[in-house]
Amino acid sequence: MDEKDILARIGDYVGEEQRLRERYQRDELGREEEHRRLERLEVALDQCWDLLRRRRARLEAGEDPGDADVRPPDEVEGYLQ
Repeated sequence: MDEKDILARIGDYVGEEQRLRERYQRDELGREEEHRRLERLEVALDQCWDLLRRRRARLEAGEDPGDADVRPPDEVEGYLQ
């Protein structure tokens, strides 16, 4: 996955997040379901942003950005803990 693919995926996730919030506003989606799905989207977005930052750092350091892989959710989400 290259930078263009990662940015496209981020755009897709952001669009999905907006659609979920709109559906919730129209009472088409329950609060619990919205929360559960938004949590999954947030994790996926965090993984994408993490991968993008690491790829850019590798490129800047003269290394192959393709060697950066998506990290598991518990690793990406554990930054602030």
